[in-house]
Formats: sequence, C-alpha cells, structure tokens
Amino acid sequence: MEQLKLDNQICFPVYAASRLIIREYQPHLDKLGITYPQYLVMLVLWEEDGISVNDIAHKLILNTNTMTPLLKRMETLGLVTRMRSEEDERKVILTLTPKGSTMKAEAAHIPFSLLADISPEESNLEELVAMKNKIQEWIDFLKSKG
Repeated sequence: MEQLKLDNQICFPVYAASRLIIREYQPHLDKLGITYPQYLVMLVLWEEDGISVNDIAHKLILNTNTMTPLLKRMETLGLVTRMRSEEDERKVILTLTPKGSTMKAEAAHIPFSLLADISPEESNLEELVAMKNKIQEWIDFLKSKG
C-alpha cells in the first residue's frame, strides 16, 4: 500500500507549503488587521474595484457561501461596502472604502518582504517564479475539469 504513505501524496507537500507560506504572511497581515483570506479579497479589489461577489469567488476559487461571512467581517472593519447591482439586483457588488483603498499603500511592501523571508538568495527567485507558473498551470487544468 505504498500509495497510502504520506510521503507519496501529491497533496500533502502542496498543503504544507501553503500553510507555511501563509504563516510567513501573518505578521504582515496582523499589522494591517486582516486575515489571509481577507488579504486575497483586497488583492482582487485593488486590481478591480467594484466587482461582483461571484466574480471574486470565482477568482479565488471559493464558494459564494464562504464569501458572505468573510465579506461581512471586512465590511465591519470598514474596508469594503456591499451593494446590490443596479443592473441586476441578484448581484452584489463589492467596493473599497477609503480605508480599504489606503491599505493598498500599506500592503505594497508585503510581496517583497515575503520574498526576502522565503528566498534570501537571488538565484531562488527564478526557481520560485517557475514553480509558481507551473502550479498556476496545474490550477488552471484542475479548474477546467470541474
């Protein structure tokens, strides 16, 4: 039963790496007063403000029912506002508040700090980018199946 050994699983190293990388993010996010999932939502909104909750959920590969409590907490923090779309009242549009927009400048250092924390050698940058691109190809493939 070699296939059932933890060391032979594809999912475990991906899971472990994800948890450990998120742990590296946490001190930076604590300073902003947000969680990692909230940070992901903010990244989406900093790229495209005024986007539907469904579109955010799609980009983050999350179920919309997972999004509702997350977005309510973000609204309570004063980072976002949720409003029904004027064109289609079934859609909820998420927009940044001034506080949420300002947070972008405060968060701008996080990717560079994280890179320095997990890859102090410059030669590793190319490897990390190649690995990220390969993982993204894998994600795209798996999304297309489902």
